[in-house]
Amino acid sequence: MILKGKKGLITGVANQRSIAWGIARSCWEQGAELCFSYPSERLKGSVESLIQGEGKTAPLFECDVTRDDSIAALFAAVEKEVGKIDFLVHAIAYAKREDLDGEFQDTSRDGFVTALDISAYSLTALAHHAVAAMNPNGSIVSLSYIGGEKVIPHYNVMGVAKAALECSAKYLAHDLGKQGIRVNIVSAGPIRTLAAKGIGDFNKMLSIAENRSALHRNVDTSEVGDTAAFLVSDMARGITGELVHVDAGYHAISFSFAEEQAQNKG
Repeated sequence: MILKGKKGLITGVANQRSIAWGIARSCWEQGAELCFSYPSERLKGSVESLIQGEGKTAPLFECDVTRDDSIAALFAAVEKEVGKIDFLVHAIAYAKREDLDGEFQDTSRDGFVTALDISAYSLTALAHHAVAAMNPNGSIVSLSYIGGEKVIPHYNVMGVAKAALECSAKYLAHDLGKQGIRVNIVSAGPIRTLAAKGIGDFNKMLSIAENRSALHRNVDTSEVGDTAAFLVSDMARGITGELVHVDAGYHAISFSFAEEQAQNKG
């Protein structure tokens, strides 16, 4: 088990379909000890139920990533109850639904600031506070999507936020490398999560990804989870500042005859 003896903090679990939950399960399978953060009391019960359903116990800590004092309190509480951690999984993103509809040019100023703050800056803020709570040679992993690299309809401001997240990870990899801390991003293919419900034509996105991808299928949370577990393990000790696609090869294909044939049949 590649994470035996390692301790990690998982953020962003909302329900059993969350990519963060897939990562948590993979990390448990590899021997890790985990703790979790949740944004509000409304979601605490859901996370507790998921943990109990796995027959596990894990400390839970509340954290509002829009507040620096809440982030500082999170890591103080984690270090007090769990001790030093070895890895952090950042799986936090949010944009107002109205800013995912229509065209990007119609994004509101408030919506832009909100999406970038929660979806991108939160990684920098968490990483800043995580350093003091980490063992040597720690690791940080965050989640992105190809909408941060290319235009995806209905992704709009979230695509801009993911681009900022990906660039932030490179700068963090540079800064934190002095302490031996690695920072990487997993860019997952489309997966039917709670967050995906806010994206228009998501079923069409799934269909296109399946038809265009090199493996002619979509991925699931366990595949993303296994990749993240590898990245936070010592087996990936030479990898940092990297964007790893787990999308069945979708990012590498510009055109697919299978997609055209599927559209013609429709």
